[in-house]
Amino acid sequence: MKKKKAIFLDRDGVVNQEIGDYICKLEDFTIVPGLCESLKKLSDKGYLLIVITNQGGLAKKLYSEETLNAMHQFFADELKTYDASISEFYYCQHHPQYNGNCICRKPDSGMLEKAIARFTIDPLQSYMIGDKQRDVDAAEKVGVKGILIESNEPIADVLHLIA
Repeated sequence: MKKKKAIFLDRDGVVNQEIGDYICKLEDFTIVPGLCESLKKLSDKGYLLIVITNQGGLAKKLYSEETLNAMHQFFADELKTYDASISEFYYCQHHPQYNGNCICRKPDSGMLEKAIARFTIDPLQSYMIGDKQRDVDAAEKVGVKGILIESNEPIADVLHLIA
């Protein structure tokens, strides 16, 4: 079976604008300008698009899974208008101070491992775009190339780094 290539995306600061605190309401979820156009280009090159995000705010009970899913659906719907789609949203709902450590929370690689197995992804042809070192660290643990950007930086700025 032929392995697929993927772009893994952190959420806050990459997909949606980082506001310096937890995004607790759909009204505060603003997609980074230009993101959908860039993701369409990557999708057209054959990359699966997968979101990999720590959501410790769930453990802290700052928002519900229903609210989180509404944010993700809003983004998925917007991306569909560009004829592109997210294959899956993976999120870690743990926080070390509230419900202990886990293997899915970045910088650990559990979410990436699940995605790689489920979608038969070739890590060597795949990239993780994140705005924190923990995103790159998680990617490198499974052989995916990490690309570190500034929070809210358009990923168009780093498309030249992707084969």
